[in-house]
Amino acid sequence: MLSVHNPLQRVHFLVKTRERKKQMSKEGEVVCVTGGSGCIGSWVVRLLLDRGYFVHATAKNLEDEKETKHLKALSGGGDARLRLYQIDLLDYDSISAAIDGCAGVFHLASPCTVEPVQDPQNELLEPAIKGTVNVLTAAKAKGVRRVVVTSSNCAICPSPNWPAHVVRDEKCWTDIEHCRKNGIWYPLSKTLAEKAAWEFSKEKGLDVVVVNPGTVLGPVIPPVLNSSMLSFLKLLQGSTETYQDYFMGPVHFKDVAMAHIMVYENPAASGRHLCVEAICHYSDFAARVAELYPEYNVPSFPKDTQPGLLRAKNGGKKLRDMGLDFIPQDHIIKDAVESLKSMGYIS
Repeated sequence: MLSVHNPLQRVHFLVKTRERKKQMSKEGEVVCVTGGSGCIGSWVVRLLLDRGYFVHATAKNLEDEKETKHLKALSGGGDARLRLYQIDLLDYDSISAAIDGCAGVFHLASPCTVEPVQDPQNELLEPAIKGTVNVLTAAKAKGVRRVVVTSSNCAICPSPNWPAHVVRDEKCWTDIEHCRKNGIWYPLSKTLAEKAAWEFSKEKGLDVVVVNPGTVLGPVIPPVLNSSMLSFLKLLQGSTETYQDYFMGPVHFKDVAMAHIMVYENPAASGRHLCVEAICHYSDFAARVAELYPEYNVPSFPKDTQPGLLRAKNGGKKLRDMGLDFIPQDHIIKDAVESLKSMGYIS
C-alpha cells in the first residue's frame, strides 16, 4: 500500500504509474499516417499527437497549403513530433521513406469518391489495391510491428446474398461480381484493397488489423470536405440520392480516429472492425436530420432505402466491447452542420 508519509515510496509509485500509462498509449513511439492530410487522417494525427506519439503524416503535395497548413496548426506550427512527407501510392520509394523508422503504420490514403468515374481502373482500383500492397511491403521491409488499414463499410455492403434475417457484421463481405456487373466502383476498390491486405498479411506474416467506418461526419479539420461530408451537404440542399448500395450508418470523425488508435494499441485486437454508431437506413438518418434542422431542404424518403439491411442499435459491437463509447447520431449531425456553417458552405 502507498504511504503518503514516505516521499521515496510516493515518487516510485508516481514514476511507475507514468510508465504504465506510457506503455498503454505507446507514448513516444514513431508512427506513420498515410493520407494524414485528409479529413479522417487529420483526426488520427491530432489524437496521436495528443497521446504523445511522434507522427510521420503524408500528403499528396507538400506545396499545397490546403494539405499542410491545418496539420502544422495541430502541432502548434513547430512541434518536432510531427513530420510531413509527400507520397504517391504508386511510388514505393516515397512510401518507404515516410515509413522509415516507424513502429506502426495507419494506412488511410486511398482514392475516395461518390461521384461517377470515367476510368475506374486508374482512378480507383489500381491506387487503392497497389497502394495498399506498396504500404504493406514497405512496412514489412522496415520492421513495422502493426499496420492498421482503413477499409470501409463499403467492403461489407453491397452484399445482396447475405441472409436476410442476419445483421451484417465483420463476417459479411461486399459481393465483388455484383459490383463489377453494376459498375459500383468505390465499394469494389475498398473490397479488393482490403482483401489484398489480408492476403499480404497471411503470406508475409505482417500484423494487420482493419477498421471499416461507415459514413464519417462531424467537425472537419482540413479546409476541404471528404466525400461523406459532401454527401451530407447535398442532403441539406435537397439531394434525393439514397446511396442504397453501401450506406450502413453514420459515425463521428473522432470515433473513427479513436477506433484506429484502439486497435493499434490493443495487442488482442484482430481482424475487421465495423465502425458505425448504429446500423440504419439512409431514410432513418435523413428523417432525423430533417427533424433537427427543418430550415434546410432535406427531402423525405421511402422507409427502406437499403433493401435487405437489418437495422441494429449496437453497430460496431467489436469496438464497443473494446471500450469505444460511440458519439450519438444527433451529436454527429449537429457537429457536421456546425462545421459546414463555420466553413461557409451553409448559413
